[in-house]
Amino acid sequence: MMVDQITEAEAANELMRLAKAIALHNKLYHVEDSPEISDAEYDALIRRNAELEEQFPHLAREDSPSRQVGHDIAASPLSKVTHEVRMLSLDNAFSDEEVADFVARVKRFLSLADDEMVAFTAEDKIDGLSCSLRYEGGKLVLAATRGDGQVGENVTPNVAHIADIPQQLSGENVPDVFEVRGEVYMDKQAFTALNAAQEAAGGKLFANPRNAAAGSLRQKDANVTAQRPLGFWAHGWGAASQVPGETQHEVMRAIESWGFPVSDLFTVAQSTEEMLAHYRSIERARADLGYDIDGVVYKVDRLDWQKRLGFVAKAPRWAMAHKFPAEQAQTTLEAIDIQIGRTGKLTPVGRLKPVTVGGVTVTNVTLHNRDEIARLGVRPGDRVVVQRAGDVIPQVAENLTRDEDRPAFDFPDHCPECGSEAVAAEGEVDVRCTGGLICPAQRTERLKHFVSRGALDIEGLGEKTIDQFFALGWLESPADIFRLKDRRDAILALEGWQDKSVDNLLASVENKRQPDAARLLFGLGIRHIGAVTARDLLKHFHELPAVRSLAEKVRAGDEEALAELTDIDGIGPAVVEALGDFFHEDHNVAVWEDLLSEVSPPRYVVERVESPVAGKTVVFTGKLETMSRDEAKAQAERLGAKASGSVSAKTDLLIAGPGAGSKLKKAETLGIEVIDEAGWAAIVAAAG
Repeated sequence: MMVDQITEAEAANELMRLAKAIALHNKLYHVEDSPEISDAEYDALIRRNAELEEQFPHLAREDSPSRQVGHDIAASPLSKVTHEVRMLSLDNAFSDEEVADFVARVKRFLSLADDEMVAFTAEDKIDGLSCSLRYEGGKLVLAATRGDGQVGENVTPNVAHIADIPQQLSGENVPDVFEVRGEVYMDKQAFTALNAAQEAAGGKLFANPRNAAAGSLRQKDANVTAQRPLGFWAHGWGAASQVPGETQHEVMRAIESWGFPVSDLFTVAQSTEEMLAHYRSIERARADLGYDIDGVVYKVDRLDWQKRLGFVAKAPRWAMAHKFPAEQAQTTLEAIDIQIGRTGKLTPVGRLKPVTVGGVTVTNVTLHNRDEIARLGVRPGDRVVVQRAGDVIPQVAENLTRDEDRPAFDFPDHCPECGSEAVAAEGEVDVRCTGGLICPAQRTERLKHFVSRGALDIEGLGEKTIDQFFALGWLESPADIFRLKDRRDAILALEGWQDKSVDNLLASVENKRQPDAARLLFGLGIRHIGAVTARDLLKHFHELPAVRSLAEKVRAGDEEALAELTDIDGIGPAVVEALGDFFHEDHNVAVWEDLLSEVSPPRYVVERVESPVAGKTVVFTGKLETMSRDEAKAQAERLGAKASGSVSAKTDLLIAGPGAGSKLKKAETLGIEVIDEAGWAAIVAAAG
């Protein structure tokens, strides 16, 4: 469904599902090197999440994929490395129009004329494992994977066996410190030979060259890596004591002169037309290349412009990946299963006859909801086209046998887990189990959410452990987690548990006795209370009892309490109703009180950035002569300020350029401090 056709409630639910699905696929891809979906399917999930957040910015979650890079490496046997400069990912484009929009955004941000030329480098995007190589005095001292962008894995002994990576840099003007960044990959011929050898030895077969490269590099035993034919391509850099050039092109040529392979297809394009022409030429050559690629990367060539453009949450504003069109495949829909989510939603999942598309085997496809099944007319046994691009992927694009004379799929009207009635609320398409906390599926899913990374983040309580403890009757509600200390001997008696693992689990639980209040509120799984909304509430109330008190007053019809709640930025009618409904149910209140008898969240205090405008609301008006409005707002956010579009009594500072009109007059009337653009530049410079 198009984002402009769904309700706020539907968007909140879908964002929750997307965050969970993308986190799972990040783990499978980055940590376990065994993805279940293709890159195109993953890109479509990310794309849908971005579209929803753009339409409903107040629903953006704390655990949003737009704020994450890669995946944490807690389970890795390799040691951890903190990157001096974060290794970020790239935003994606899927059409010529989006590339043109990207170029236009760059020009607007830099306050350039529409006809002013901006050069971009363009190169094929190789499908490998990101790696950062740190050289000091020209000698390789550290190699690390990207990990979650901030912390990666130490693979220094492993890269010593990759011929493309020099142990000592040669050439001129080598800086004292320089981090070369690029992709470790395996070419198609080597991949085929490796899988043949694996099959002959009865070993694991790799799904595609990218997985083979990742699995080969991320070995605890470097001798295993030495037996795998890996290559490396440089495409950028991280920390540097000196940058050998003023453009992306100049620096990449310097890196190449030091002994690193750089793509033969790396070039500089002087216009959008040249960028797209190079994209087309690479797309035509794609099948004949000896390695896998999934698109073309564009980067603003001038480094001073890159610096001004800066970054958004997880990607640079000055770069973009232009992905190749996704593929489709035909297969048979063998079954439709119904899964029950944390909020009780019945989600139909299609089980497919396995089909390989682009080197990845696809076995499952989401069918979204009852209406989508009816629209497609799908039934078990249908021949379907699986679409690998679009909205939420994987999805069925077409039912090839819908005209066959067979009964329609009978969507259940009772929960398959607990037997409670399953209904769709007025105005909603989702069918939900009405069993609430009596439904075992909802209880286990809520417990898994409670301990998840975005909520309390309790290590050691994975999904299998929660399922096991729930089946044993040890976990009925979140408070029971904090009573596990009384079951130490019983846990130790279970298969697979040792003294150390039990003690580590119980220590992780005890460390959360004074949890972050916003995370705790989010962890309770109240509908429409995402991580961002939970923070917004705690910024205002500071303590959880105050949230409950006001919610109960609103439910009782207190107009003053309603006004206070809805006056909070980001709090809409859906949140107000959800809070009232939650505390209206006796069993929810019992869970709340039981939990707060076990934990003591400290008063919620918002940390402020060290700058004169941290925590203040600023407004820009008039013409800005040295920067664009977007750049100015980005500066304000970096300094911990909130950039607003209108002047009110809550405004702390107005930055007025030439042509300032009504906003300036209103600020003067309200006695708000007013400075010019030079004054703002001085604040930014002083903050560093």
